[in-house]
Amino acid sequence: MTTGGAGRPQHPAGPAPTPAAQDPSGQWAQRLTRAAARSGAVLVAEAAALADGWAVLVDPSVGAVHSTPRTAGPDGERAAAHPQAHAHLTVRHVGDASGSVLVVGPGRTPGAHVALIAQATADLLRVRARRADDVRGTEQRLHAAVLNLLLHGQHALAVSVLGDGTATHATVYRLTGRTVHAAYQTLWRAAQPGAVLGGPRMLVCLEGTELVAVARHGGQDDHTSARTLITRIAERHQLAGGAAEPAPLDMFATAWAEAGAARHGATPGRLAVASGLGADGLLRVVPADRLGVWSAAVLRPLDREQRRTLEAWLRSGSALTAAPALDVSEGTVRARLRAAAALLAVDLDHPTVQAQLLLALRAPAAPLPVSTQAAAPMTAPVLPVPPARSTAPPRLRTDPPLPTELLSRQDAVRWASGLLEPLDTRFRITLRCWLRHRGRTAPAAAELGLHRSTLTAWLAECGKLLDLELSSATTRAELHLAVETTATPEEVPEALPRRGGRTYRGVRR
Repeated sequence: MTTGGAGRPQHPAGPAPTPAAQDPSGQWAQRLTRAAARSGAVLVAEAAALADGWAVLVDPSVGAVHSTPRTAGPDGERAAAHPQAHAHLTVRHVGDASGSVLVVGPGRTPGAHVALIAQATADLLRVRARRADDVRGTEQRLHAAVLNLLLHGQHALAVSVLGDGTATHATVYRLTGRTVHAAYQTLWRAAQPGAVLGGPRMLVCLEGTELVAVARHGGQDDHTSARTLITRIAERHQLAGGAAEPAPLDMFATAWAEAGAARHGATPGRLAVASGLGADGLLRVVPADRLGVWSAAVLRPLDREQRRTLEAWLRSGSALTAAPALDVSEGTVRARLRAAAALLAVDLDHPTVQAQLLLALRAPAAPLPVSTQAAAPMTAPVLPVPPARSTAPPRLRTDPPLPTELLSRQDAVRWASGLLEPLDTRFRITLRCWLRHRGRTAPAAAELGLHRSTLTAWLAECGKLLDLELSSATTRAELHLAVETTATPEEVPEALPRRGGRTYRGVRR
């Protein structure tokens, strides 16, 4: 059903649009055609601007696919489901395989112009969908090939194949379940409406029994729309999914492992996110400029290769796992780690040092060292340079666990206490011991005197109480800093409350 009208817009359309009524005859059609050549999202945004209102493309399976502005999505979904109840809106059926519906909310633009804009936009969306169907097989094979390149550490070649050098980071999603093939088709239609060869911003493919999606973006770009879409797919198809924290493309293998670990802890219909502490994470709690200065100072002695090696090792948990991600041997990883430890003058086996280093590596503004020659003007004369006096970088200290350069002692205790408030003494002791063993269950259970199944159950309960996915290395690192910040002398394995029975094996001394 199609209705039209000039109702009052409910959502601001963003920056000053040029309504279709003010365009010379035919120019609005040219604008829509140029937008359609770029992407479906740009086309929907152009329709909203021409209508001086808002526009939403709705897929019946997943809801709003493209929305301008984003807040208009729910209104577009309601109008698509019950067009008779929204007579002031313009609703057009696109006519593609998924049954998509375009909803346009007009502003000052006359209703007759809005109807033309909506119809032209729907026609262009249908053309894009048919073109996508024609190249779908090729596109799907391309996505699978690029994923294989990323998994084998060939990120530069993967970027070259895609022809998009603006994406520097990736967010990995891995989902599994009985309806994974149906979900694959649904996600393909929703995430790649009319995608042309070489141009997608999201990779979507099947890897064995898993549905894999890789959102590619810049380091600071907003990728929440992709997460919202995949969360809907997981819910509607009852898939268990895991999502990793955004990672640089050259760290893809570790992000892949994090997403897999998060998926193992997910229930059907839910997407578990291994992404730190969210709003309580230190990247949001600590001022960005303060964190960037501290990170740059700490990591100053390391070159790019050493930083990549250190991050891969900290994220994956072992040199054996980090080696394939770096495309080097395990021995090379260990040699690089020894060199980094010497340059930083720290013990890399100390869990607090590891947590602090991972935080420094994740800081958004940690500039890489630049050589003096590279920074000098090309016309500057080459003169003998006296040897610079070495400035020792600030040495990482384990007391306090959270450096005072980032948060004062009082602020650190306030942050840690609020984060760990749901846990009682038993869980605090258990979690602290487990984190000190870098998330390894067997040695932690031995020190606590618990059966491993008991420890696993307690940790699962800790995760529920904190609403966190403990499989994430970044989550464990920040939790370690929190538990060490609030730990008292009584919170040790020997003080774990005992209730008797076969649950406890006795503490090994």
